[in-house]
Amino acid sequence: MKDWKAWRKRERERIIAERMAIPSAQCQKWSAAISDLLQQGFPNLRGKKIGLYWPFRGEYDPRPPARDFMASGAVLALPEVVEKNKPMHFREWWPDAPMRVGAYDIPVPHETRCIQPDVLIVPMVGFDQKGYRLGYGSGYFDRTLATFSVCPITIGVAFEMQRLENVHPQLHDIAMHYVITEMGIFQACRELLRQIPVELCAKSNAVT
Repeated sequence: MKDWKAWRKRERERIIAERMAIPSAQCQKWSAAISDLLQQGFPNLRGKKIGLYWPFRGEYDPRPPARDFMASGAVLALPEVVEKNKPMHFREWWPDAPMRVGAYDIPVPHETRCIQPDVLIVPMVGFDQKGYRLGYGSGYFDRTLATFSVCPITIGVAFEMQRLENVHPQLHDIAMHYVITEMGIFQACRELLRQIPVELCAKSNAVT
């Protein structure tokens, strides 16, 4: 146990440092590619309740495409850590929503209504070939997913430089349904991430 914990800690620190060192122009280019794939591959998000996140430590920023989904009928929500080591709440968010500083100094909506998302756009420190994510080590997303009565569609977003061969998932870890990087859309299929054409993804996630 100590070995994989130590490995995860080292990889987490390495990837975060490398991600934060990405030149701004390169980060913007990769982020624009991810946003385009998210919008083109998931047209059905326009009518969904979408849980996203406030970007932290060089993460991909999901807010620009989320605003476009909201303009087409989606309801957006951001996570709130209510109590340490407990499941998070998702509170409705919009660009002018009242905000406060939450856990880890990340902004969260202030006393807006709680929502159970249909879809989660999930941040990742790293991810592996089976769609498992390496997070910050607190387990909040996996803990929260386990409490939902209906599991939402999970879309992990990251840059290719965050890809790992194996994150050594534990029993409580939950694989993503999809992963999007600047290189394409990948779907977890038979415990293996496989790249799928944008058109096929859009057809599978068409507005109904």
